[in-house]
Amino acid sequence: MSVETKERLSYNESGDTMDQNFRRGIILEHYQNPRNKGLVEDDSYLLADMNNESCIDEVKVQVKIEDGILKDIHFDGEACAICTSSSSIMVETLTGKTVEQAIEILKNFSNMIDEKEYREDVLEQAIVYDDIYKQPNRKKCALLPWWGIEKILGELESYETNHSV
Repeated sequence: MSVETKERLSYNESGDTMDQNFRRGIILEHYQNPRNKGLVEDDSYLLADMNNESCIDEVKVQVKIEDGILKDIHFDGEACAICTSSSSIMVETLTGKTVEQAIEILKNFSNMIDEKEYREDVLEQAIVYDDIYKQPNRKKCALLPWWGIEKILGELESYETNHSV
């Protein structure tokens, strides 16, 4: 992400949120041109199937984890603009991160959506959803793909705990 993009995503000195047109532009770009949309046929990927009863969202999230790093993430399914763009932004934000970094980002993203204390600096483009709480019915749309990664990481941790030597 460029320095200019980071600056435009940040809050200004008076504490006002980022430019609304810039925010909408990022969301629209990720909705119209989602990153890594489409699943891959590879058994080394872990899969979570997520759905949102309050919207049309039904998303499958795939992640390949090697040596504790989220090497590749894909998603597919039918979803609204918020869920699709959130999935795409999540792909860009989490790919290449360690499991520990991903868990930290997931926690901060969830806290932001739930209006709790969070670290803006770890969220990268995901910060565009910082005001989604104003539309409570859209919170699940933004969170759904992130919950998929959280589910996968939780299952992986449980598996490793139960099968460690």
